[in-house]
Amino acid sequence: MGDINKDRESNLAGANLYRFGEFALDSRKRTVSRAESPVSLTPKAFDVLLFLVRNPNRLVTKEELLQAVWGDTFVEEGNLTQYISHLRKALVDNSEDNRLIVTIARKGYQFTADVTVAAAADTALQAEVQVATAQSSRADTQPADEVFLKSRRRWRKAAFVGASFLVLMVVCLASWRHLGGMATPRSQKIMLAVLPFENLTGDPNQEYLADGLTEEMISQLARLNPEHLGVIARTSVMGYKNKDTRLDQIGRDLSVQYVLENSVRANGNQIRLTAQLIQVKDQTHLWSQDYNYLAKDFLNVEDDVARAVAREVQMRLTSQQQTKLAQTHPANPEAFEAYFQGRYLGKDPNVAAKYYERATQLDPNYALAWVWLSRARFRQTDRGLIPTEEGRRLARAAAERALALDPNLALAHDQMGNIKLTIDFDWAGADASYQRALALEPGNPAIVVDAAASATLFGRFDEGLRLARRSVELDPLNATRRAGLGQLEYWMGALDEAVADLKRSLELDPQGQGHILLAEIYVIQGRSQDALAEIEHEREGPIRLQHYAIAYHVLGKEKESDAALQELITKHQTIAAFQVAEVYAFRNQPDEAFEWLDRAYALRDGGVSLTNVEPLLKNLHGDPRYTAFLKKLNLRT
Repeated sequence: MGDINKDRESNLAGANLYRFGEFALDSRKRTVSRAESPVSLTPKAFDVLLFLVRNPNRLVTKEELLQAVWGDTFVEEGNLTQYISHLRKALVDNSEDNRLIVTIARKGYQFTADVTVAAAADTALQAEVQVATAQSSRADTQPADEVFLKSRRRWRKAAFVGASFLVLMVVCLASWRHLGGMATPRSQKIMLAVLPFENLTGDPNQEYLADGLTEEMISQLARLNPEHLGVIARTSVMGYKNKDTRLDQIGRDLSVQYVLENSVRANGNQIRLTAQLIQVKDQTHLWSQDYNYLAKDFLNVEDDVARAVAREVQMRLTSQQQTKLAQTHPANPEAFEAYFQGRYLGKDPNVAAKYYERATQLDPNYALAWVWLSRARFRQTDRGLIPTEEGRRLARAAAERALALDPNLALAHDQMGNIKLTIDFDWAGADASYQRALALEPGNPAIVVDAAASATLFGRFDEGLRLARRSVELDPLNATRRAGLGQLEYWMGALDEAVADLKRSLELDPQGQGHILLAEIYVIQGRSQDALAEIEHEREGPIRLQHYAIAYHVLGKEKESDAALQELITKHQTIAAFQVAEVYAFRNQPDEAFEWLDRAYALRDGGVSLTNVEPLLKNLHGDPRYTAFLKKLNLRT
């Protein structure tokens, strides 16, 4: 089959006359016709089309096209996308389902038509169809810019990081300027996906910089005007990294109207950041810009960039939004680089903490690095990597430092909410912190989720449900977000909706938390065998034992239920007191249930925060001790 394809490509490459659909192309006369009517193309647009026609039904990278059409001459990517847009219009290629030229995100294009070699006497090509030569001098003129011709000189990455942050500010606002001018109804929010930065530096070790720039771009755009512009979260877009996914498929997956593609290149002490805004429905190239700077000059032009940002913000944002954006300043380049490294290597909390520490040492005023250092300390504590008291103390100190440096940093308030919730058992204080974070950054799905959970703890289910749905809208491919929505629906008693969302979460992540939540729902519905099947997916540990004890009780297998409960108590009583209480409550043993609830409270078991909403405790609701316990927790509003 491979030989057949190679022979076919060879035949296409050597031919002069081609047919695809209603179109005919003559490479010798450089003409294109549709049903014997001429199609007007510029010379370079014809060259691009010819290369695509000779390479149908495969990914043709941007680099291939640029090399084939322009050779070694440097040409902006924006020029190429302009030619693709011109070709789509000329070929009336505006049907999303039957598009001739399909965009493969960040990679290139695919010509989807079946191409055949036409006979030399093909009458459709006999007419002398003249290719239009009227074109702008910019379209086909070779750029004089030779600064970015290939070079093997290494570039200074620390300066690059600081520089890139400043460029991001300009890119974000330029993007907003274009999006803000679109004719979108007031009631309709624009949804935008920022695809992962393509690392074109030639150095795979710089991948963490590309990822960091992606996150910063998302954060900057999400803060601009979240009521009008929704930006898809990092966790949902990173799945497209290094994948050849059609742009229209991305649009459907993420429910977005627009996509922002980005790439970063380097050459010696020069860097170039390219951003392109594309409308998904017709893959129209709407706007592009290349930002070229000497790395050594970046920190010197900070004032100029800040003034440009201010001008753009005044045109598009409220005074309050102007203030928030003005408070976002880059750290020094080396501190920013250390922060990026911490985010990139964040799966290991020890490694992440070292990088965040370095960032705060290099720039003690870097508030965001203090927030992430606090979070790393939390994770180190949870995993037993540092002593509990020390970890909690360090986490609190870092969060307090961040707030002192920037009282309007949303993530700092969110982290203080986590501390108040899990360490202080100050539910009201945590709720206030989450609400403050949400007010400052309503487009951040992580903050939205925390605010949703907090509202739910106090029984504000409608508010919690609205926020949970918003988090899914902003992060549609995140299994945890979808499972969180399902859990809230379960707590509210909307079991059918909960099951649907939990199953959707498992489609996104078959090893996710949806299994154990489905098991609980099936137990409540009396589907114990189905529940047991879901429990089997849970790894060994207290949650698995707890749900076995519950499922066996429903099946009338009290001996097995007692055995699972006893094993839970024997092995995990210091960390699973709340789960033990849930089992006793579900089995309608209130005395034992309240005894273990008191133990959970004394052990500072975070599960007690769910007392007001957990369906497994339903049998306790009529007991005066239940109301008294809620008052003790300050969860009665």
